Amino acid sequence: MGDASESDLERAEGFKLQANEAFKAHRFFQAVDLYSQAIELNGLNAVYWANRAFAHTKLEEYGSAVQDATKAIEVDPKYSKGYYRRGAAYLAMGKFKEALKDFQQLKRICPNDPDAAKKLKECEKAVQKIRFEEAIAVDDASRPSVADSIDFHSIDVEPQYAGARIEGDVVTLDFVKKMIDDFRNQKSLHKRYAYQIVLQTRKMLQALPSLVDITVEDGTHFTVCGDVHGQFYDLLNIFELNGLPSDDNPYLFNGDFVDRGSFSLEVILTLFALKCMSPQGMHLARGNHESKSMNKIYGFEGEVRSKLSETFVELFAEVFCCLPLAHVINNKVLVVHGGLFSVDGVKLSDIRAIDRFHEPPEEGLMCELLWSDPQPQPGRGPSKRGVGLSFGGDVTKRFLQENNLDLVVRSHEVKDEGYEIDHDGKLITVFSAPNYCDQMGNKGAFIRFKAPQLKPDIISFSAVPHPDVKPMAYANNFLRMFS
Repeated sequence: MGDASESDLERAEGFKLQANEAFKAHRFFQAVDLYSQAIELNGLNAVYWANRAFAHTKLEEYGSAVQDATKAIEVDPKYSKGYYRRGAAYLAMGKFKEALKDFQQLKRICPNDPDAAKKLKECEKAVQKIRFEEAIAVDDASRPSVADSIDFHSIDVEPQYAGARIEGDVVTLDFVKKMIDDFRNQKSLHKRYAYQIVLQTRKMLQALPSLVDITVEDGTHFTVCGDVHGQFYDLLNIFELNGLPSDDNPYLFNGDFVDRGSFSLEVILTLFALKCMSPQGMHLARGNHESKSMNKIYGFEGEVRSKLSETFVELFAEVFCCLPLAHVINNKVLVVHGGLFSVDGVKLSDIRAIDRFHEPPEEGLMCELLWSDPQPQPGRGPSKRGVGLSFGGDVTKRFLQENNLDLVVRSHEVKDEGYEIDHDGKLITVFSAPNYCDQMGNKGAFIRFKAPQLKPDIISFSAVPHPDVKPMAYANNFLRMFS
């Protein structure tokens, strides 16, 4: 990246202008490519690095955003946007203390900028809150279970309550349909029944292994859905297109049910109620967003606190720790939320042996299952997200051969058509939140497998309208300032 010629500088500026237009049109992948071309021609322009960092942030590639913003700062240590972009990326990763350092530096560079002062103040408040929570935190192992303290039978239902009711202990199809209809009309479920659904689901999930074997009989089918992210009305559209879950129409939802979308509570109660109604018709896997650290930042915690109570915040955190980590269909198709591993030789028995009943760690098999992404080049590389890793087609091929499997299905990444087939057809990404965050313009998809061949039949679908509640409406105030 030495001195660029005059023509290179002009061409670089042209790529930047094209990239800016792609960014404005929410074509963030294209924006990254165009900024990259500008950087190749002129790597000494801090603006290009900071702009590409912003595009990476929009794609949730926070690790890459931190790297690019750091490069912008190296090129020009007085460039305020570099600190701003890096601070925002650290924030999105939940690294509040690192973010605070960048916003302090931003304030030093721009002492009279009211926006910089506001960001710093909010960041200081967030760090203070975290320090306070850390100081009073009780070790998870010694903390009594909130679920064990709840007796939903003792909660009275007011006579004027006109919503869905569970008669006795059995969640019926009639109840589920009434509840879904109420949710569609933005009505709420009584907390007694919400407790009942969540506690019954917890009991079922606790009894499952970390890797669940699913049998699909010849002539029958099985549907796999990816991330839903609180997009309740799009979830209902999946059921319109493909039927409600039942023993004869089974589904697997592959994690990231909540966060970002502002109807996450409606999504999770619907999925859990369907699990209670038909345990074999609804399979649920953990995603990286079924965790306290993510829920604190990206909206689910705030939404549950607003719509229900603090007790439910703690209860959902407990139940998310019971979700299985992986599923295998007919000994041939592995379904995980994120991806594969940083080492070769991992067997299905190793996944089955994971102790999953805790918050996800920052490294190891459980972390990688939830966070990793495929890459086009062979081998392994650092994660664009700053957590987990990227793995190539050779890694996928070896893993499948060693475990006598045919295919990996994973979710975790937005795709324009709702899906993408990689690694010579051996890996499929499926993502079921169309027009993600009301801005990505992508389709959603789900996959139908019919036994015995288990050939994937992929169905894409577009977003449907939803009430005017913006994504991230309940998210951490500080993070909303950057979204």
